[in-house]
Amino acid sequence: MALKSTIYKANLQIADIENSYYADHALTLARHPSETDERMMVRLVAMAYNAHKLQSVCNGDGTLAFGAGLSDPEDPDVSLTDFTGQKRLWIEVGQPEDKPISKACNKSDAVFLYPFAHSADIWWKGIESKLSRLDKLQVWRIPSGTSQALAKLAARSMQLQATVQEGVLMLGDGSSTVDIEPIRWK
Repeated sequence: MALKSTIYKANLQIADIENSYYADHALTLARHPSETDERMMVRLVAMAYNAHKLQSVCNGDGTLAFGAGLSDPEDPDVSLTDFTGQKRLWIEVGQPEDKPISKACNKSDAVFLYPFAHSADIWWKGIESKLSRLDKLQVWRIPSGTSQALAKLAARSMQLQATVQEGVLMLGDGSSTVDIEPIRWK
């Protein structure tokens, strides 16, 4: 019998000062049995970093949503889709192969990748030349210590505040805060 995903609920208040985006998001995250809290929280951070694009790219008329993630490798971890059904932003977390990233660049206006594990540096050295020709791709490294600290914020029901200022996202749950400052690799 296959294991089912675990459902997490998050009320996320975003104050993106850099992009003048202020909104509350009621989110449901399905955590695949093989997904860690660390990866799930990186997905949430990737969404928070890019939530302002709902306004700046889709003029408020779009959908920012979690995809099937590990359950379906053809589906993004997070996506922004406009009212016509066009994928405007495709977000992946982790260390995917080059072919799925190339396919994503063909299906979307922009692709953002957020590697976070200790092994990300080795992975990047091996794949960088294959991804360098993809103009639509941006790669943002989440430091390993930061992603591990994010995992400690994971709970089945979360009340989170995200503030984006000067390239840093501060994510807190009222008792602890994690500062996330991704490093742009591409």
